Amino acid sequence: MKVLVIGGGGREHALCWRLKQHPRVRQIYCAPGNAGTAMLGQNVPFTDDDVKGLLSLARAEKIDLTVVGRSALCDGIVDQFEAAGLRIFGPNAAAARIESDKAYAKALMRQQAVPTADARIFEDYEAARTYVATRDYALVVKASGLAKGKGVIVCDARPRPSSPSRRS
Repeated sequence: MKVLVIGGGGREHALCWRLKQHPRVRQIYCAPGNAGTAMLGQNVPFTDDDVKGLLSLARAEKIDLTVVGRSALCDGIVDQFEAAGLRIFGPNAAAARIESDKAYAKALMRQQAVPTADARIFEDYEAARTYVATRDYALVVKASGLAKGKGVIVCDARPRPSSPSRRS
């Protein structure tokens, strides 16, 4: 069985490591991969958002199964592979929205009575600063969209007063 793993982080390394242990897996390709995945299979020079290139690779190499490790899910890679008749493991774009759109995820959890932390959504910088300044406890600020694990800031101190020269 030939497997293509899409992504280049630690998650994809772990996926390749586990797949390598399966007796039916005879070849692993990882796009773009990393130093760890290169020891387990063959890294290929495609980014996770190059769906056209990945589709071509999957066809050319007769990939039996593609496993998606990260952000390409939100771009609809599963939908496109399935439309091309290729086997792929991962949620479609509609289901992946719960990962890429935290406002949507919070609304869905509230609607379905899933326990979740309180949240506020701001589009206005000053409104967000005012809210943070009125809290007596630490807050977590999450950037909208995918940030590859880098979009969260724990605010344990109140913000300094804003001035026009400091705003970006």
